[in-house]
Amino acid sequence: VQLVESGGGSVQSGGSLRLSCVSSSWAYSRDSMAWFRQAPGKGREGVAAAGRDGKILYADSVKGRFTISRDNAKNTLYLQMNNLKPEDTATYYCAARGGPLSTLSAPLFNNWGRGTQVTVSS
Repeated sequence: VQLVESGGGSVQSGGSLRLSCVSSSWAYSRDSMAWFRQAPGKGREGVAAAGRDGKILYADSVKGRFTISRDNAKNTLYLQMNNLKPEDTATYYCAARGGPLSTLSAPLFNNWGRGTQVTVSS
């Protein structure tokens, strides 16, 4: 399975970006999908996830600002990011898991994209 992210960029604090992730999976509708991020010198952090059954999870740090959605007809996962803050600066990764969604834990996801950079300046 290949996952290809796009939509990253540089914005000022308070700005918005929408990330996209296209999956090559033939069984995309049966996969649980997620966004993770990693800032320089920090570990990989779960941001949001959309389960195959409609379950949605968000990290506390992005609740109310980020919205995850998926279009199964297009094999595409989205992350709408509003009111961006400098602490949101990171490389954002799309991840897939061929099973139900339980928690936002990186080891549970077995397919990963290469990432897209998001930089928020103050």
